[in-house]
Amino acid sequence: MRGLRFTGLRARLAAAFVAVALLASVLASGMSYVLLRRAMLQRAQDAVLADVRGTLAQNVPEKIPPDSQVTLGADLKAALDMEGRKVAVVPAGLRGPVLLPPPGSLDVPVSEEFARRAMRGLVFQRIVVKDRSAAAHPYLLVGAHVTGYATTWDEPERQTPPLVFVSVSLGREAADLRLFTRVLATADALALLSALLLALLATRGVLRPVRRLGAAARALGEGELGSRVRVSGRDELADLARTFNGTAETLERTVTELRAMEEASRRFVADVSHELRTPLTSMIAMTGVLAEEAAGSPDGGAAELVADETRRLGRLVEHLIEISRFDAGAAALVLDGVDLAAAVAGTLSARGWTGEVEVEGPDGLAARVDPRRLDVIVANLVGNALGHGGPPVSVRFGEGDRAGVPGVEIVVADRGPGIPADLLAVVFDRFVKAEAARSRSDGSGLGLSIAKENAVLHGGALEAANRADGGAVFTLWLPARSEDADGRRDA
Repeated sequence: MRGLRFTGLRARLAAAFVAVALLASVLASGMSYVLLRRAMLQRAQDAVLADVRGTLAQNVPEKIPPDSQVTLGADLKAALDMEGRKVAVVPAGLRGPVLLPPPGSLDVPVSEEFARRAMRGLVFQRIVVKDRSAAAHPYLLVGAHVTGYATTWDEPERQTPPLVFVSVSLGREAADLRLFTRVLATADALALLSALLLALLATRGVLRPVRRLGAAARALGEGELGSRVRVSGRDELADLARTFNGTAETLERTVTELRAMEEASRRFVADVSHELRTPLTSMIAMTGVLAEEAAGSPDGGAAELVADETRRLGRLVEHLIEISRFDAGAAALVLDGVDLAAAVAGTLSARGWTGEVEVEGPDGLAARVDPRRLDVIVANLVGNALGHGGPPVSVRFGEGDRAGVPGVEIVVADRGPGIPADLLAVVFDRFVKAEAARSRSDGSGLGLSIAKENAVLHGGALEAANRADGGAVFTLWLPARSEDADGRRDA
């Protein structure tokens, strides 16, 4: 029964199998009990009725001598009395009320209606009597009166035969029925146990291919595209296994092609980005010189525009190169001890944002991070707040625990319009911009995505939300790290 669950298919099949077997066994047992009970009671009843009828025929003459009811009643009682029976004889008056047997003379009481019917011939009735302990005792009550006898015309009462009542205990038959019931219950229990064992054996053979198919499907879902199921037989399960194998083969071929196409596209982006970097570096330098030389001349605006767009194209290429490193799994951490206050101040100073951003945090708070990647994260978050939010922009940092893991937390907030509700869930996706409808934008749509990738590379998290009083909030959390013998840090 290993692996049998009450909600599993094997349990349901076994339960159905056992239910059918139990129903069949109970029906067979019930029918057997009813038939046997009827036969046993009919046999006992027929034997008693035949005995009473024969006794009356032998002991009651056609012509009864006058005033012989007492003698005749005694003879009848002696002839019918035996173990398990009680006999009562009462005079049968032709006029007046019918006389009933004295109380206690029989095992069961006799009603007046039953006595009146007995006056017309042989009658019987099965009665169940309960004692003080509520135990049931079955009896057969027989009433008889001889008809067709001859009497004188002037005094028929003196020649009328008496009424005979006989109560017969059916206890032996009841005991036999109880024994038969126990035998049937034992047989039903054995049949149920056998049905359960057979059901488990049968369902084990039926469900083995299903379990193999389930294991193969789980392996396929976990990325093992070469997972297949052994096909045996020609039944429906074999057809299902062949269908699964065909589907898995098609899926493997399709996924392999898609992976190859994705790898080719990533390699193409990386190669193009690297090829563009060198000429763009020269172009940025030359357009900067041309813009300076053309300053104040009629062509100064165009030269400055070319220089700005060239620098923007250079930033886009740098971002694409960084993204390609993440996609290729080539991004690595170069960890070093960093003072967070100095690192944040250095990021703001290098970009000329020192006077535009409020900074709040303790001095001397150290963290083991990659300084370059931390600079990229903070620069992207602050630049996004300055470019798309509203003043004042603030940077707060300090210690922060998550799920019992110690770490550091940097929060960048602004008082602008906040992140649109339709972009909040995808704000870290690539090429997502709040100004997507505009023809051009200073951002590449990759800054927040790169910041997110750098946070995950550290083993941390980067989250975005809107303030209740307006503005966007970006929260960076990086876990604390312990230094190993080589001076490196592990999350």
